Amino acid sequence: MLSFNFVLMTIVGCGLATWLSRVLPFWVLRKVKLSPRVIEFLSFVPIVIMSALWFENLFHQHLGHLPTIDFPNLIASVPTVFSAIISKSLLVIVIVGIISLAVVRYFI
Repeated sequence: MLSFNFVLMTIVGCGLATWLSRVLPFWVLRKVKLSPRVIEFLSFVPIVIMSALWFENLFHQHLGHLPTIDFPNLIASVPTVFSAIISKSLLVIVIVGIISLAVVRYFI
């Protein structure tokens, strides 16, 4: 069995690494003036991350074969995409996505 100190230090180390990876960029960029081109480029980062997460959950990977479509996630994506187009609010998108996936999983 692992010792308590080892587990505690692992949790503290993981927490510190997570905290530093989120705080350090803000701390460094606070002192640096970014060009408008860089700021415009970085404005697309949240869109890219959300798209990557969405496409990752739309397909199931099978080694040696083409990916297959996850139909419950695809069906739940339809109202979520419409809510994104209409509202442009991340909170509304997340709520609609969670509710639509819950409804799809209840009936399928």
